[in-house]
Amino acid sequence: MKHHIPEDLPGKIQHYIGGELVDSVSGKTFDVLDPVTNQTYVTAAAGQAEDVDLAVAAARKAFADGPWPSMLPRERARVLNRIADAVAAQDSRLAELETFDTGLPITQALGQAQRAAENFRFFADLIVAQADDTYRVPGRQMNYVHRRPIGVAGLITPWNTPFMLESWKLAPALASGCTVVLKPAEFTPLSASLWAGIFRDAGLPDGVFNLVNGFGEEAGDALVRHPDVPLISFTGESTTGRTIYRNCATALKGMSMELGGKSPAIVFADADLDAAIDSTLFGVFSLNGERCTAGSRILVERSVYDEFCSRYAERARNIVVGDPHDPATEVGALVHPEHYDKVMRYVELGKTEGRLLAGGGRPSGLDTGNYVAPTVFADVAPDARIFQEEIFGPVVAITPFDTEDEALALANGVKYGLAAYLWTSNLTRAHTFAQSVEAGMVWLNSHNVRDLRTPFGGIKASGLGHEGGYRSIDFYTHQQAIHITLGAVHTPRFGIVQEGQS
Repeated sequence: MKHHIPEDLPGKIQHYIGGELVDSVSGKTFDVLDPVTNQTYVTAAAGQAEDVDLAVAAARKAFADGPWPSMLPRERARVLNRIADAVAAQDSRLAELETFDTGLPITQALGQAQRAAENFRFFADLIVAQADDTYRVPGRQMNYVHRRPIGVAGLITPWNTPFMLESWKLAPALASGCTVVLKPAEFTPLSASLWAGIFRDAGLPDGVFNLVNGFGEEAGDALVRHPDVPLISFTGESTTGRTIYRNCATALKGMSMELGGKSPAIVFADADLDAAIDSTLFGVFSLNGERCTAGSRILVERSVYDEFCSRYAERARNIVVGDPHDPATEVGALVHPEHYDKVMRYVELGKTEGRLLAGGGRPSGLDTGNYVAPTVFADVAPDARIFQEEIFGPVVAITPFDTEDEALALANGVKYGLAAYLWTSNLTRAHTFAQSVEAGMVWLNSHNVRDLRTPFGGIKASGLGHEGGYRSIDFYTHQQAIHITLGAVHTPRFGIVQEGQS
């Protein structure tokens, strides 16, 4: 298949500040690569501290003087629904651009575009339906919670499924009445550049949404450190998260950080093996393996271990790797040559740490681009680096276990704690094991199927805080307790001199 290049690609990618598309003050730019050819297809404005200053000032002005924070929830919901309608109406175009920019298979990119629209619809509904706590002390007091948007939210997003993950943060931040400055990942700025037109056409006031492109150590760092940005929501890898944590701590900023993962999928002998194989294949090889919740460690009970490994490897060898725009493609090109090199280093390391059952290099016939064959290692020891470290590519480690206690120790024996997947037909085991796994989210007999009402986030090195549903609204708002006295107040009367006393 001839490599597809979308029509009407932008000549350059700019910042969006105060309702205007602008270049960097310094004029600096950076190159953006097509992951299939690794050729530059566009240059993007490289934001510096002065560009972040302008974006924050525009967001601050829109928050302090504009209508957005004080709008009734229903009014904001109407704008959010118009945004959702616009995203849904152009989902094919969004998917085309996302696929071109990231290397994700087109069929999977289309699902991400549709999910982005759903995120805005969900939070439009949520802010209208939201009810806050009220407590009554009969005849004495009424106590209630009043919410106010916090201010300018700094949003820093990753390069895997960027448009959808941007919507995860933008929708609740805007729904809450905050104004925002978005810093998208430098590898994938193309789809983020579409937000400006979508928001403008939906009637979002100028300055409510601002976007600064650039590198994390420049634009991202300036946003995190900015004194007029009281909260930061970050999705990315754990090392960067630690740096952001330190920098936020000095100013006591609010933080929500969803970081790396090395999630286990635990398969017991009584599991539906067909369903478990389907799910664990999808769980690590969908989205090119570039997903934080990938079940990249599969722990299998020894009595079914050999059968599982054989069947799993055979399926992995048959996965279609090819041009991301081909609807038949199941695994496309990794996002960037830097990331490709990292993944391939782990593949070579894995050949010394496990038994190679499938993949192990570049697929035949794909001599250029960031392609990695779906790679399966078996008999991986728990101290192996490919067992312990996040690879973020189409690479999986399979390890046997004999007892439930051993399975739990293996599942919890890494620094991460984002997701876990459990396969068993024993209902008691399912619940007790799930509640003992060190993970922010657990799926029983399922791959990652997200309910937007539930908390999303991890523990240990996988993050701080949770977003999703009301927890997102909690993050972007101050919750003020207001107490009203209904009757006489019986207060000790300090300083009163009683008659007859001197």
